[in-house]
Amino acid sequence: KNTPYPILDDRIRETYATQSKVTNIRALYDSYIRAIRWASDRIDNAGVIGFVSGSGYIDKPTMDSLRKSLAKEFTSIYVLNLRGDIRKNMMNKNNAQEGENVFGNGSMTGIAVTLFIKNPNVTESCKIYYHDIGSNLTTKRKLEILDEFCSIDGITHEQGWQLIIPNEHGDWINQRDDSFANFLTLGNKSNNKKKKENNKKLFEIYSCGLKTNRDVWTYNSSRECLAKNMNNMITFYNNEVERFDDAYSHADHKTRTKAVNDFINTNAKKISWSRALKQELAKGKVFKFEEICLTRSLYRPFTKQWLYYNRSFNEMVYQMPRIFPMGKVVENKVIQVTGIGASSFSVLMNTDIPSLDSIEKCQCFPRYIYEDTESLKNKNEKQSHLFTYSTEANTTAGLQKRDAITDEGLAHFKATYPNETITKDDLFYYVYGLLHSEDYRARYADNLSKELPRIPCVKSADDFWKFVTAGRELGHLHVNYEDIEPYPVTFKKGNPKQTDISNPEKFYYVTEMKFAKIKNSKEKDKSTVFYNSNITITDIPLEAYEYIVNGRPALEWVMGRQCVKTDKKSGIVNDANRYAVETVGNPAYPLELFQRVITVSLETMKIVKKLPKLEIRETE
Repeated sequence: KNTPYPILDDRIRETYATQSKVTNIRALYDSYIRAIRWASDRIDNAGVIGFVSGSGYIDKPTMDSLRKSLAKEFTSIYVLNLRGDIRKNMMNKNNAQEGENVFGNGSMTGIAVTLFIKNPNVTESCKIYYHDIGSNLTTKRKLEILDEFCSIDGITHEQGWQLIIPNEHGDWINQRDDSFANFLTLGNKSNNKKKKENNKKLFEIYSCGLKTNRDVWTYNSSRECLAKNMNNMITFYNNEVERFDDAYSHADHKTRTKAVNDFINTNAKKISWSRALKQELAKGKVFKFEEICLTRSLYRPFTKQWLYYNRSFNEMVYQMPRIFPMGKVVENKVIQVTGIGASSFSVLMNTDIPSLDSIEKCQCFPRYIYEDTESLKNKNEKQSHLFTYSTEANTTAGLQKRDAITDEGLAHFKATYPNETITKDDLFYYVYGLLHSEDYRARYADNLSKELPRIPCVKSADDFWKFVTAGRELGHLHVNYEDIEPYPVTFKKGNPKQTDISNPEKFYYVTEMKFAKIKNSKEKDKSTVFYNSNITITDIPLEAYEYIVNGRPALEWVMGRQCVKTDKKSGIVNDANRYAVETVGNPAYPLELFQRVITVSLETMKIVKKLPKLEIRETE
């Protein structure tokens, strides 16, 4: 159990947290940030503090207020960024250039050495000095450089310090482009009116992907296994409620709440507890398994699984029930983008409920919103403006379907291109096309790592329609990937057309796909994949690996997820072959999916490379 530090946390709230522009400030209570706060108060108005800590505070959006506070409290700060963020390397296929960690295998987190100085005789504003140790360096080389520098003076002697002038957002490095604020934002949940920003939004609502806090239990490739797992867990939970009620039948709510942690059976083979589920137990609430909650979900890029979609067993559903209503079959599409602070920017269109990590920290922008007709009747007259958005009757009883794209968003683009007939559907695909633009991603990379995308108007109507068309083509590929023509790979072994397959399930059964190895090299031969002991495929075009989504080639997502995995704690087996047989009715589905995603990848990159050069109209 974590030790509480109420006085220290109050100081963090008074200083670091008050200036934050992000809603999730939990990271500010990390142990090393608590240590910085404690040490800052300890030296009062004069002294020096030195820390070897995680480097995330240097540029993470969630640390904006920390950086602002540090610049106010100290007269000079020296930051030596040793890089080595292994997770960032993994998510970016080493394009992050973090290199090895200075502690070798001892840490996955990037490391920084920082000196904070308070000099009461200095009256001018804080000077921040920054040095980046370099890209893609080994642990050995980093230690050699530290030995060569020896001290701050060593870096000074080499003229290695860069003087940082923070911008108004609190960015120290990778500072965002301020012109980005002139564009239309995809979504805005804040009511604050910022003078320098365009507060018009393109989507009325958006939502994080689904966060269950018990994925092993609530997701499975097999609908049958998922139902069995959830049924067993709910039964066990109800038994725990009964046992708890017997022991604390006369206790008040406060006593019951305090007693839960020490009372419950935490056997990981029986249940996965979470904060919310413990609260339900304290209230004495019991549940029943509901088959209507079983639905399909996009768990990872190009990977569908069955989901138990239920508020009680999904820790955070966010706005998802307004996009994909619970227990109802509806038609919808979402544009998923990586969330603030993600390792790299990515976008993917999807028609199923997305998990929070289907792409990193994903935020989902829907084509439609579904409203419960009963709740609509009870809405206050002050909210009657909602009905100005186009609506239509839905075949699903009790729901009303309407556009998620705002009227102000449509008006913005119509005013820019007055001679064009533009619909909200066009805008949806314009956004998707534009977010694939390599020019856009490169120019606004620093903004996209710190805030939601904003959408500019391109200079010409002709380019606007090119982005719309590209968005439609990309959307078709990414939504319908299971129906795209499989790429004609060469079968080095086990060509299905030349093999007598007496038992298809056994023949196509996959446990783990692997790349071939290049002789006398550590490198992998990505043109050849060992599918299973029966099948080896080759002549996979290497350009197919250029299509990166969520930090990895789309093909490698397929390879990584079409497998058999057993969770160590629960013992639950997730067998991708069961989805192939039970849901698709085709044992060859994993193999064909790999071939289809080759086609998807090649066609995606063809479209992306033909996108027009990004030329922005100055209309905002």
